[in-house]
Amino acid sequence: MTCDDDVDSICSMKKVDKRTMKSSNSSAPRRRATRADVAKLANVSTAVVTYVTSNGPQSVAPATRQRVLDAAAALGYSPNAAARSLKMGATHLLGMVIPDATNLYFAELAAAIELAAEDHGFDLLVAHSHGSRSREVQLLQSFTSRQVDGMILFTGVTDRSAAALGATNTPFVTIGRNLGVSDALAFAVDHREGARSGVEHLIGHGHTSIGLVIGDEPAEVAHSREVGWLDALADAGLHRGPIVRAPYSRAGGLEAGRELLRSDQQVSAVFVASDIQATGVIRAMHEAAVRMPEDMAIVSFDASPESEYTWPPLTSVQQPVQEIASCAIEAIVKRRRGEPAESRMFATRLVTRASCGCVNPVN
Repeated sequence: MTCDDDVDSICSMKKVDKRTMKSSNSSAPRRRATRADVAKLANVSTAVVTYVTSNGPQSVAPATRQRVLDAAAALGYSPNAAARSLKMGATHLLGMVIPDATNLYFAELAAAIELAAEDHGFDLLVAHSHGSRSREVQLLQSFTSRQVDGMILFTGVTDRSAAALGATNTPFVTIGRNLGVSDALAFAVDHREGARSGVEHLIGHGHTSIGLVIGDEPAEVAHSREVGWLDALADAGLHRGPIVRAPYSRAGGLEAGRELLRSDQQVSAVFVASDIQATGVIRAMHEAAVRMPEDMAIVSFDASPESEYTWPPLTSVQQPVQEIASCAIEAIVKRRRGEPAESRMFATRLVTRASCGCVNPVN
């Protein structure tokens, strides 16, 4: 098409545009604009309209692309995503189930996964199971019925749910837990070694009586952090301190902190299994006028953004959130292409701040 053709087409489009706008003012209902209508108005083929509205697979000259976009806007045209999905065999949607959106770690990781999915051209549907196994199953069934291209399942997923997914053709990955289901991919950190490093850091500050605050429901991930706590104490020849089990929440941490202070077994330090609990523990210490870290040193797990802004700022075991998110999405993409993908265990890193007594924090 020549420059003169472009000019003629634009002039023609303006004339049709005026007729379209005039007709839109009438009371008669307008039929939905089609791809053919846009092609006619923009003076291009329907294939070019598809290339522009779906971003591929063929490139389109900038001037032509803009003409198609202007025509689509004038007609109020939008592609039928459902029809396109049926034709292409892909919805460009991923489903993600998380147990609790208020948990700092889940929220941070969900945001990272959303960005990683976007980089690969996927939109993300996020649903919360609120710790309910029955709701978890319902959500997975709902995502399957929507024919999502893949699913990301967080720690709370049950063996039953994963087994049901294994019988479908939907690629899925789990984060935080390996369920032992055939062909299931798991991406998790070494919780045991991470917890060990945090407790060893407290021992390095001279603490010999170290308590533990951890979740109140038995789970493999929580158990691994408890085992890491025990490992560090055993290696140093120390007796274990009191264990307080509470919900993974700020309120749970607050009650755990109060219970820790009421314990007959006095401690000078505590390892807390999550940042969200640690914020509650810190409040309990402030309420009781317990100085941190002078009277009570604290190390937690997750190193979420909030941990930097507590008072004192939390020393915490950091998980590589961005790397986990990127690897999980890439695994789903590979599975969809029929390419091999592998599970992965990630190492943690201790971020030191004032809550443990470090003078020179490491962020």
